Amino acid sequence: MRRRAPLRRERGVALLTAILLVALGTIIATAIAYRTAMTARRAEGYMSLDQSILLAEAGEAIAGYALRESRANNAQTDAPGQPWTTHYGPAPVMDGVSLEAWLDDLQGRFNLNNLVDATGVKDPKAIQAFQNLLQIVGLEPKWAELMADWIDADTVVDSPDGAEDSTYLSQLPPYRAADRQITSTSELLALPGFGSERYAQIEPYVTALPRGTKVNLCTASGVVLDALVPNGERQYSTLDPKALAEQRSNGCFPSVQVYQQAFSSDPAARGSFGMTMVGTQSDYFRLTSVVSIGSAQFYLYSLLHREQNGSKVRVIQRSFTAD
Repeated sequence: MRRRAPLRRERGVALLTAILLVALGTIIATAIAYRTAMTARRAEGYMSLDQSILLAEAGEAIAGYALRESRANNAQTDAPGQPWTTHYGPAPVMDGVSLEAWLDDLQGRFNLNNLVDATGVKDPKAIQAFQNLLQIVGLEPKWAELMADWIDADTVVDSPDGAEDSTYLSQLPPYRAADRQITSTSELLALPGFGSERYAQIEPYVTALPRGTKVNLCTASGVVLDALVPNGERQYSTLDPKALAEQRSNGCFPSVQVYQQAFSSDPAARGSFGMTMVGTQSDYFRLTSVVSIGSAQFYLYSLLHREQNGSKVRVIQRSFTAD
């Protein structure tokens, strides 16, 4: 019996070695299978992303055509009911793939870059209009001066509510004021204490476009229309949105003449933002494209610029988030 003990031990070692080899082989095979599956999944994801971008670009082409047609048929106004306001889709492209797209007139909002004039100096009339807008939506008017200081070209704090580098360098982490035009309304979140709740309240009514763009009275909300009136009179923001939409079902409402008559007799209103920076045409639109591939959805937000003669529409900015 003692002579057979070494043989039993050798058999035990051999069996343990075999088990370890099988376990090691299983681990290696599982790792290879997992890596292969992940590689295939990533490749599928990249392909879906490429397809989504191409389909979204097709949406841009459709939107460009609609904007050109609208300008050709309506040279004086951009208003609800025109071809560019049509909601496209969801339209099937192939099995399991669809495209949905719609345009928003960004000139129906208050342009934050207008808080500063062409020389980089704060515009008091625009600041007053933005203060009105803030108050109408229930926010403190102080943010108007803060935002104007964020954009203006100098580094001087010239109002009690203003702030420049000295304020922002004390934040954690420290940063400097932009001191230039902004490209996204989300820069409001850089103002100390502004926060996401305030941003959610004001975001539907503001935009960041090149300086000097006018507000389109035909597409502006009642909140924006009332904000431009210097005496703070609220005439349109108290209307039910459906009532305002009904007024616009037959064309532009209010007209420039009707709108300005409401406060043109006030000497203090002469030369106000609402008298000089309103119109009935738009050149900047945001296209929202939603591409659905299987259960996944892809969003692309495109800023479109239509030239004054309406013959050309080009994409000047793309983003995966609205603002």
